[in-house]
Formats: sequence, structure tokens, C-alpha cells
Amino acid sequence: MRAIEAAESGHCQSATPMLRKLAPQIADKQEKRRAGIAGLRCALGMDQRDATGDFLSLLNREFPQDPEILYLSVHAYSDLSTRMAQDLGRTAPNSSQAHELNAESMEIQGKWDEAQKEYETILAKYPTLVGIHFRLGRLLLSRPNPPPDAQDRAAQEFRKELELDPHNAGAEYVLGEIARQQSQWPEAIERFTKATQLDASLSDAFLGLGMAEVAAGEPEKAIAPLETYAKRQPASPAGHYELAIAYSRVGRKDDARREATLQKEAAEKIEQAKQRPADAPQ
Repeated sequence: MRAIEAAESGHCQSATPMLRKLAPQIADKQEKRRAGIAGLRCALGMDQRDATGDFLSLLNREFPQDPEILYLSVHAYSDLSTRMAQDLGRTAPNSSQAHELNAESMEIQGKWDEAQKEYETILAKYPTLVGIHFRLGRLLLSRPNPPPDAQDRAAQEFRKELELDPHNAGAEYVLGEIARQQSQWPEAIERFTKATQLDASLSDAFLGLGMAEVAAGEPEKAIAPLETYAKRQPASPAGHYELAIAYSRVGRKDDARREATLQKEAAEKIEQAKQRPADAPQ
């Protein structure tokens, strides 16, 4: 209690080491919570990052649903992120990592031209750096009101990324999606298949593959990837809808009706969630 009171009154230099050692051992939950909060504030104030991490870990483990703990955690992680970014800018301002971080910041702010220039600067200095062509391609597709050639330019960037990193499942997936939107079914199927092989957790690639197979007139081949997607994303209406189509086209009428019902239920839940007040119980 003396350490907690010392921390709360600003005597952090002496209190923080004791709180870091003793807080995990406190039996009383409210005292543990108070000790963790006091220690976190002190550690942040003194920029003791290891101690900050320990207090965050303790608080989030012991009080995972506590609104105040979640609020403090958001600000603590944000502060740590800002400080690390400042460290990077101070110690290696011309590094590819510093440019990349700056580009990401520009993207978040919607400064698309500035972000694109940062990525292009990185590629001019480090032409074989993995990941930058992918980010540039993604930016070209993400910016509002893209020029007519944005898709083609982005596709070029994704292909360049795959030349440097043939295992980039994200690049394969986006190329598959571009091909699907352009009704280039063989390429879409090839890209989506490769993406699922490179990263089996990439659920959207299974959906894209199933949709491309259906559109290419191969509904029987679409069923397996669509079932995988629907199993992983049961709340997604799209998976049930596409699976219903595939089942229907191979004559599995009962399965098609079941998926159509699931699609309708999933869509209704999404609509209800949109209409529910933010503070209403789930």
C-alpha cells in the first residue's frame, strides 16, 4: 500500500520497481488493479518500456473486460508506438523503415500522393526490398477516385512483388480478384488457388476461388473452397449465397435451400446490428 500511495503521489522512481515486483502477488483484486494502474502510469511517465509492458500484461490478463483498463491500454500502446516511431526517425531517418513508416502514416491521413512518393522513394533506393511493391499496389487500389489505369498499374506492382517474393499470398489474392473483376476466369482461378496454397488462413481467397469456378461453369469444383469459406466465416452472407448457387447448379437442391436460408439469416443479423444503438446490449 505504501508503494501504491507513493506512485499515486508522484514518487515513481522508488515506487515503480516495488510495484513491478509485488503487484502480480497481490491477492485482493481491487488492490492489484490499483497497483497495476499506478505502476503503468509511473512507467509511462518515466519511459520505462519494459515495466510498461509488464503492467499492461498484468492488467489485461487480470481485468480483460474492464473499460478503464482497456482505455488506459489504448493510450499506453499509442504512446509506446509514438515513442518508437520517434526513435526510428531520430536514429535512422533515411532508412527504408523510416520511409515506410512515414508512407503508412500518410496513408492513414488520406495523403495518397505523398504516400505514393514515399513508396517510390524507397523503391528508387532499395529496388529489391520485399513488400514495397505490394504496398504501392494496394495504395493504388485504395485511393478514392482512382484513375482509369489504376487497376493495371496496381497489377504491375503485385507482379513485381511476386518476382521478389513468390510466396506473397496477398499479392496472388489481389491479382486473382483483379482477374475475377475483369472476367478472366482461368487467371483468377490460378491466382486464387495459389493464394490458398501459400496461406491456408486467407479465407477470402477461398471465396474468390469458389466464385471464379462458378462463373467459369465449374460449380462442382467451387463447392469445396466455398464450404471452407462458409465454415470459417459463418456470419458472412456472401459465402452462403455463393454456396447456394453452386449447390443448385449441381442438383443439390436441399443443400442449396439450406444455404439460402443461412444467407438470409446472416444478412438480417448484419442489418439488425447496423440499426442497433452503439450502447445497446449485444
